[in-house]
Amino acid sequence: MIHTPSVRIKHLAAALALAFSLSLPGCGGEEHGKAKEAVVATVQAQVTTIEPVQTDSFTVTPGTVVAIESVKVASRLMGYIRDIAVVEGQRVKAGQRLFTIDPLDIEGAVAQARLGLQQAEDALKDAKTDYERFEALYKDEVVSRQQYEKMKLNYDIAVSRAAQAKAGLTTAQGQMRYATVSSPIDGVVTQKLAMEGDIAAPGHPVLMVENPARLQIQTSVPEALFKTLRLGQSVQVQVDGLDAPIAAKVARLSPAADPMSHTYMVKLDAAAPGLTSGAFARVMFPTGSRLMLAVPKAAVLERAGITGVFVVDGEGLAQYRMVRTGAEVAGQVEILSGLNPGERVVTGNAGAVNNGDRVQG
Repeated sequence: MIHTPSVRIKHLAAALALAFSLSLPGCGGEEHGKAKEAVVATVQAQVTTIEPVQTDSFTVTPGTVVAIESVKVASRLMGYIRDIAVVEGQRVKAGQRLFTIDPLDIEGAVAQARLGLQQAEDALKDAKTDYERFEALYKDEVVSRQQYEKMKLNYDIAVSRAAQAKAGLTTAQGQMRYATVSSPIDGVVTQKLAMEGDIAAPGHPVLMVENPARLQIQTSVPEALFKTLRLGQSVQVQVDGLDAPIAAKVARLSPAADPMSHTYMVKLDAAAPGLTSGAFARVMFPTGSRLMLAVPKAAVLERAGITGVFVVDGEGLAQYRMVRTGAEVAGQVEILSGLNPGERVVTGNAGAVNNGDRVQG
């Protein structure tokens, strides 16, 4: 198709008009954005200049809280567990009944031993009568010495068998007291390892009883650290479930290393409200001092799954910055990376600050 000059002019005018109309919203949006950028929220918050501080250095090893007095309670007899008189978490006294073994087999053994004793005593009675009779006849020279000695031997054997039968009855009767199993210590039932109706056997624990008043923390340390430790040394320990570290003292240093891990067992005495056996612990052994860059715990936030702090620039504007944290000591969190000495960080009311806010201290 051939366009005339007038048609070309019309098309050019329409294109210019369309370009001009599209440019207007862009200009308006830019001006609107600048207006929005000009509106900056101001937040009152504490700001602190971060500088390295001298702090104690620690070697941290994992540990476990254990009870010093921990008893696996088992039966000395084999038999069905007739009843268990306690539940997990229950406090018990030394001598308190824990469970009972069905005594049917023991009662049978006692009855059999009693019958055996009766038979042995009857035989002894007859042997004694014969012995005394032959003793008199021997004195009257009616029977030979060989006959007398035979009666005396029979009597001695009967005495021995009666004594054995009596001892057997005593043993069988003594087994009866093992049918009732009592707690050997004051403590708390921490585990129930069998149920009523199960067969109990010697060496197979039915219950675990621990004394919660006497607890220790066990940990394993490498040889280099082990050589620096001494009995009675004070150590800080962080225990899961407790808000603050607790003090502990080195109570025992194992002289032999574990052949697999080549580490040494260290036991520490500790006591604190809420401390329970089985809890995970982190033992912090002091190893000197070092410079550390740290911020108060309140300054460390988590936004959108990212751990960070608000850093205030020279114009007073807050920028959220990701950091890598280390150990927490006395309310201060070590910053391993993400911050530099001399930078200003929001340390108070940080939760109210957003990215780009103006911070006033």
